Amino acid sequence: MPSTPLFVLVAGEASGDTLGAGLIRALKTVHPDAEFVGIGGPKMIAAGLHSRHPLERLAVMGLVEPLKRLPELLRIRRDIVALCRRQRPAAFIGIDAPDFNLGIEKRVKRCGIKTVHYVSPSVWAWRQGRIKGIKRSVDLMLTLLPFEQAFYQQHEMASLFVGHPLATQIYPETTASARQRLSLHGAPLIALLPGSRSGEVAAMAPLYLQVAEQIVQQLPGARFVIPAANSARWQQLQQLMAERPELPVTLLQGEAAAAMSAADVVLLTSGTTALEAMLLERPMVVSYKLGKWSYRLLRHFIKTPFVALPNLLAGRMLVPELLQDAATVEALSGALLELLQPPLHGEMVSQLQQLREQLALPSDARAAAAIAALIDEPAV
Repeated sequence: MPSTPLFVLVAGEASGDTLGAGLIRALKTVHPDAEFVGIGGPKMIAAGLHSRHPLERLAVMGLVEPLKRLPELLRIRRDIVALCRRQRPAAFIGIDAPDFNLGIEKRVKRCGIKTVHYVSPSVWAWRQGRIKGIKRSVDLMLTLLPFEQAFYQQHEMASLFVGHPLATQIYPETTASARQRLSLHGAPLIALLPGSRSGEVAAMAPLYLQVAEQIVQQLPGARFVIPAANSARWQQLQQLMAERPELPVTLLQGEAAAAMSAADVVLLTSGTTALEAMLLERPMVVSYKLGKWSYRLLRHFIKTPFVALPNLLAGRMLVPELLQDAATVEALSGALLELLQPPLHGEMVSQLQQLREQLALPSDARAAAAIAALIDEPAV
């Protein structure tokens, strides 16, 4: 390996830009003269990356938009592959964005270039057959969750659990300070997080508001807070709340973390929010509803016993999951009322603290050390 190693890194969205910036800084402590080129956003560029294309050109979602942009995406991919073949980097590092990066990794590994993928695809959860292609494309998988590493070990693939960066970025705030800052009063206080997408809010928010009505009937002093993910969701939620003017709900613009910290318990739609609530050590109930036919189609591909990340980490039903037909007003309100009771509430807070500690590792340094060890290995 040359004394001045070159690393090619490609991130596909803002979260990858944050991960990539931390990784670049950590790699510099191992190889101070290293050079970095590829695709990244402002954080990676500030850390020392020469970005050949704007990160925003890769940040496409849905089904139609990627098809519209396919010629451009293929052109960018060819450029990165050609760069690797020409410059022979010490390693190619794909950060998340598996649909884009795994294709590059497959091509450059064939050329004898070592490949790293940072953030595991959810292959452990569904479409597990993808592991065959991943093994052919990736020399080292860096995972954010411990059970992901166990999955790759079962398939005899090199991997390392490096910890989750959010666990060292999101810290619990005291309930009192969060309530004071948001001017929230009353107890118990329950946070309702119906989702960040329009379809999620349309499906889940009416149900959550019905749950609030049910709880108020049993606990007249109960209060609720809903943090809207953005201005569009704020307007959508405001319209739904207008149908229930007597319901004691405070609608916030953003402030999801503060709203959860202020709350005694949280009712949330499954997804990244469950991880955030866990890191904030807030007792929670997790729910989700798909369309009937979508659920029937997808359930055959899902291979995990749980959907909520705290349960996946704990290996048991730590937080209630009420999905599909089980997500009724009676079941959800009953689960929240039970969580408000001191014995169960305190026990869950303690368990969530332990899960948080499990993820709070120096992920940048661990990832950089693993990559340094990989590039020092002789080529096979």
